[in-house]
Order: sequence, then C-alpha cells, then structure tokens
Amino acid sequence: MERRKYPLYFSYPAVAVFLIFFIAPTLFGVYYSFTDWNINADSVKFIGFDNYAALFQEPRLGKALSNTLIFAAAVTVLQNVIGFVLALVMNESIRMRNFFRMVFFMPYIIAPIVIGYVFRAIYHPEHGIVNTILEGVGLGFMAQDWLNDPKWALFSIILTDLWKVSGFTMVIYLAGLQFIPKDLLESAAIDGANYWHRLKNIILPLVASSTTVNILLSLIGSMKVFEMVMVLTDGGPGYTTEVFYTYIRSTFSMGQMGYSTAINLVLFALVTFVGLPVLAALKKREVEM
Repeated sequence: MERRKYPLYFSYPAVAVFLIFFIAPTLFGVYYSFTDWNINADSVKFIGFDNYAALFQEPRLGKALSNTLIFAAAVTVLQNVIGFVLALVMNESIRMRNFFRMVFFMPYIIAPIVIGYVFRAIYHPEHGIVNTILEGVGLGFMAQDWLNDPKWALFSIILTDLWKVSGFTMVIYLAGLQFIPKDLLESAAIDGANYWHRLKNIILPLVASSTTVNILLSLIGSMKVFEMVMVLTDGGPGYTTEVFYTYIRSTFSMGQMGYSTAINLVLFALVTFVGLPVLAALKKREVEM
C-alpha cells in the first residue's frame, strides 16, 4: 500500500499550487461577486444578486457581448482556415520550408502589446503602410481611418489578431498531418483519387483531433481577448470595439471590484456554455489513426 501511495506524494506540490493560485481565488471571486466590494467601501457587505441584476441592465455589456461573440466567431473560423491552408503548404517538399515555417510561427511569440503598437503605426490614416500602399497602387479611395472609424475598427483588430495566431494553428495542424501514413495517401492516389478527394476523405478525418484542439484554443482565446483591443482602440471609438475584458478593466479601474468580478464570472459561464457543446460535437468527428 505504501509503495502504491509513494508516487502520489510527488503530486502534492503541484496540487497545492493549483489550490492556492487557482481554486482559492476562484472561490473568493464567486463570493465577492455577491458583495458591494469597491475601493471606497470601509467594509464589504453581501448584496446577493444585485451586481448581476445591474450588469444585465447595462447597455455597454450588450455591446461588449456582441463584439466578443463577433470577434470570437470570425477569428476562430478564419484562424483555422488560414492555419490549415498554411499547414498543407508547409507539409509539402518546398525549398526553404523550415524557414517559412519559422516566419509564419514567429508572430505568435511576440507580445500582443508590441504587435498592437506596431499595427497602430501600420493603420495610421496619414502615414500608415496600409493607406500608403493603397494610394500607391491607385486605390486611394479605399484608404480608411482603420482604427477610428466604427465601421472598420473591429475588422482591423480581427485582421491583426489573425496575423498573430494563425502560425500557431498551422503548427498544430502540421503535427497532425505528419502522423498521416504516406502509403495511405499514395494508395488512394494510385486508386484514382485526386487531391480534393484525398483531402476530403482522408486528410480532414485524420486531422480531426488537431481540429478539435485548434478550434477550442482559438475559441477560448478569442473570447478572452484583451491586450490587442486595449492597445489598438481601448474599446473605442466610443464603445464600438468594447469586449468583455476592456469593460471589466474600465469598471475595475473605477473601483467597482465586486461588480467587475460578477462580469468576469459571466464571461466564465459564457465560455463554458459555448465551449462544452463545441467540444462534444468535435469529439464525435474524431477517428482513430
């Protein structure tokens, strides 16, 4: 019995860290979401569901919710499409393949704040590269104030985030493609299956596990977007690019800690509500290699 228990002892430090830095703060957060905790209060009082009732009456929350869902849907779909296409190309025997893999993956390791400041310069309405190129090729009528025009601001943030994260998605798909037996694809080609048939009937089913991982990671990550929006627009112009975390930041900076914690728990519930059905649906598509 002691020999069987002995390996479990090595897990105790990790369990302790998990309890202290994740479980305990989560439980405290749940409690404080039902209080009037704020920077001006001398004491914290339990107020029940008042914070939740107030946040659902706040129009900014509705805008933040819609922007978050639009951003998450667009980034999740486009990130996976772009990443999968890049993986297919980078899986072929082309010159400087490893170099291009590194180039596509490199944006993912750059801090979002750095990328945000770089793209603020790129999107500048007068001196930015985007408008300069459009004017140089005779498409000056398409030049926009990309970050200050409500029609284009969220779109510009989505493009910036796609530039950052698509390389990471490519790597996961590439790992899945590496495990597909080459003789299986060769046999299908000999039997007369063209590339599109091989893609539909062999490649896509066998990378379903990679698809599950990528969609879940991109869905959760995009619903928790913060740094990119904060640096590029800070939720503006007005509240047209407000997302959950920028709204939480603005309420927390005003000292409404209990209210901010309630919003954070609503986001947690939303991610769980969206993520679990998606996970269940994707797991059904997976096949054994």
